[in-house]
Amino acid sequence: MEIAVGVLGALTILAVLAAWYSLRWVRMRRGGGVSVALRWRPDEARSSWHLGLGRYEGEQFVWFRVWSLRTGPDRVFERVSMEVADRRDPSGTEAYAVPEGSIVLRCESATQEAIEIAMGPGALTGFLSWLESAPPGRRLPRAS
Repeated sequence: MEIAVGVLGALTILAVLAAWYSLRWVRMRRGGGVSVALRWRPDEARSSWHLGLGRYEGEQFVWFRVWSLRTGPDRVFERVSMEVADRRDPSGTEAYAVPEGSIVLRCESATQEAIEIAMGPGALTGFLSWLESAPPGRRLPRAS
């Protein structure tokens, strides 16, 4: 009897977590956004890609990790300090960890750690347009 109660409790917890993730994902997608993979500390050997959803909120690019219990964004990036330092195609097994057809951008900031963002062609166009639409007087170096 105790084993049945334990199994029922575990199944209930799994059902609640599955419902939480489903509702969170639907709510994030309704708010608009693009599928992107993000990697912080890209120069470290153990850094890995994390799938998520990116959304533009005024002067900020907010990123929500797919598998997270947080209700708010997991990372927030300010447009004013973000610069594209490099652009490349995914290499090796990276192609399996990022959205299909992705381009990887290395972004650096004076106020935050370096990151790499991988996104498909449509999302890339939107992201670069958002970065370039910064207020007048702000110079953005372009990566080749």
